[in-house]
Amino acid sequence: MKFVDEYRDPVAARAVLREIERLAGSEHRKFMEVCGGHTHAIYRHGISQLLPETVELVHGPGCPVCVIPMGRVDDAIAVAETPGVIFTTFGDMLRVPGGRGNLLESKARGADVRMVYSPLDALRIAIENPDREVVFFAVGFETTAPSTAITLLRAREAGVANFTVFCNHVTIVPPLKAILESPDVRLDGFIGPGHVSTVVGNRPYAFVPARYGKPLVTAGFEPLDVLQAVAMLLRQLADGRCEVENQYARVVREEGNPRALAVLAEVFELRPHFEWRGLGFISRSALKLRAEFSAWDAELRYSVPGVRVADPKACQCGEVLKGVLKPWECKVFGTSCTPETPIGTCMVSSEGACAAYYNYGRLGTGTRIPVSIGRAALRRR
Repeated sequence: MKFVDEYRDPVAARAVLREIERLAGSEHRKFMEVCGGHTHAIYRHGISQLLPETVELVHGPGCPVCVIPMGRVDDAIAVAETPGVIFTTFGDMLRVPGGRGNLLESKARGADVRMVYSPLDALRIAIENPDREVVFFAVGFETTAPSTAITLLRAREAGVANFTVFCNHVTIVPPLKAILESPDVRLDGFIGPGHVSTVVGNRPYAFVPARYGKPLVTAGFEPLDVLQAVAMLLRQLADGRCEVENQYARVVREEGNPRALAVLAEVFELRPHFEWRGLGFISRSALKLRAEFSAWDAELRYSVPGVRVADPKACQCGEVLKGVLKPWECKVFGTSCTPETPIGTCMVSSEGACAAYYNYGRLGTGTRIPVSIGRAALRRR
């Protein structure tokens, strides 16, 4: 396949769906799509409505914005409101609620908060404003961390002293372990994250089948990618196999991206522990700047509260991130919590599960099939 519409071909989708129905059997199977991008693809294209009733997909903690705890947002606001600071961030983080509101509200109070599309944009702003301090709010899994690392290397090379990074990069393996060890989550397999795997490869997931006896299939983000990943998981279970497979072979390599991994190792090291929204503190699950880059570390340059802030009692983002609840089962979903007035992060981010359910099936279980593949596949018989 060469073109994106080939990955949305209704004829091919019907063939894969027939294979899924053949393999599904009568036993209920629950698979977790780790990445928020998969969740949006599933509900945008009506995939969950096409699967047999015995096959259930639940979402996991793969949305980088969604897992940032409220206390870290408050830390970001404290830095942003420091006199003389230009605070830069990706657009998704502007409306993420903390205990003191969000960054857009901080901007309304007079802070110089600017949206950027890459950390290199933030570095350019620092070069153009030598009399101001510029901070970049770095978030994301191993997908976006290499771009932050390259930016820091360039800042050091150019001697840009008025640029720092507030690092909140997290890693994918520890939360998977936390999910697998959670007593209230029962899963039969995983649809592995495609974007992260372009950097780390498939090798880090070997512990999933080896230690926990669950298959994992790394998948792309088009409808046929997701359907094929489900079929591959079911085929493993039917064959009595349990291993890591790569559906996204056109992009993901077993060893990952060696150059990106080398840059990460040069700039970052693991934190002893880091708080995840809904999952609590997970050891060695996030990155911080190495001592060689301490001059560009915003956490060392600025005073931050560093206080843990509890989520609102009405918000059930934690249960949603663990796949325990569907978004519509949250008490405030679609009422007081909407994309316009979000209470939790899952409703804010473009990869958030609640945003996906709200946008593509907001009336609970979802009655719409918004894209042509859904309607065509439903007529497969």
